[in-house]
Amino acid sequence: MLIVGLMTGTSLDGIDAVLAEVDGGTVDQLEWRLIRSATIEHSAERREAIHHGIASGDAATLCMLDADLGEWLAQAVHELCQRADVEIEAVDLVGSHGQTIWHVPPTEGRRGSTLQIGSAARIAERTGIPVVSDFRARDVAAGGHGAPLVPWVDRALFAAPGRVRALQNLGGIGNVSRVPPKGSGEPLLAFDTGPGNSLIDAVVGLSTDGRLTYDRDGILAARGEVEAALLDELLQHPFFSQEPPKSTGRETFGRPLVQRLVEVVEPEGDRDWLDLIATLTELTARSVADAYARWLIPLGLDEVIVTGGGALNPTLMNRIAALVDPLPVVDSSTLGIRPTEKEALAFAILAWAHVKGIPANVPEATGASGLRVLGSLTPGWSGKGGISNQ
Repeated sequence: MLIVGLMTGTSLDGIDAVLAEVDGGTVDQLEWRLIRSATIEHSAERREAIHHGIASGDAATLCMLDADLGEWLAQAVHELCQRADVEIEAVDLVGSHGQTIWHVPPTEGRRGSTLQIGSAARIAERTGIPVVSDFRARDVAAGGHGAPLVPWVDRALFAAPGRVRALQNLGGIGNVSRVPPKGSGEPLLAFDTGPGNSLIDAVVGLSTDGRLTYDRDGILAARGEVEAALLDELLQHPFFSQEPPKSTGRETFGRPLVQRLVEVVEPEGDRDWLDLIATLTELTARSVADAYARWLIPLGLDEVIVTGGGALNPTLMNRIAALVDPLPVVDSSTLGIRPTEKEALAFAILAWAHVKGIPANVPEATGASGLRVLGSLTPGWSGKGGISNQ
């Protein structure tokens, strides 16, 4: 099967897309090959539209944004196929994560809820390809957090003989999978660690009036100094000490938090802004390292492999490496994929699992009451994209 995986993450920076060839009828038979990937960056207008939709929660705004995102995702499929020199009719399936608008973890006595938009019907209509989407909802309905969803893929694709790996994603939100040695049968532990790039991106955008959307190469954070008192205060957030399973989102660690910080700190010049960027970068690194110290290292760990945009930030990567020393910290090139490819690949594989009827949540990671097949299938055109004809 040729499958396109689409990831529109909490960084709100664009659409990561991969085209993968996937073979096999069971997890044990699963084989895959990455054919091509692409990152289609959002324009400033599209980014602001998503921010506005999240901030306003207005029904009319979200209704239109759902449709617009579906169109943008469909365009990404077409562009990826053009870059890969593959006819779109040859693609069998699309797996689309959608854009997370709001995420409410479960609490005592109440199931959680989660909302990802990006109309699957629009993608199917514009491409003719069947689309698997809305992956998180079933796990949440079963009492889980619906996050993180990539641990099943992490184990299926990247478990290594005789080695325990921490696969750390640093998108907008950070999440980690502790993947036991291949064939060990040991349970998998996975959870959200807290902010990834969300706080850093937000403060960079505010400090530059939107001229910059992220800290390229960590240069701004490297020029600032960490405000120890502010860092200590931020580390008191109850999420960090909460035991897994746990999940979070931009509604907790996003632009609203940074806006409140700016109102309190009142940065006046470049030096103040640089210090705030450095402090939030350190907070991100500390939240990852503290999570490892609490829950991963005591179970045994051999290496840390980082994906997502945060893997491209040397200042952040160096701080994580220093804090978890002597554990080696590397990016996913050691797995044969670029840091920006793994999440999109994961949703291609999750789409494959859906059409094969294979449960792909990890109840011990999400807290769900049991194994579930994830996602909903929107058929493609009749006669196109094979799945709709089966």
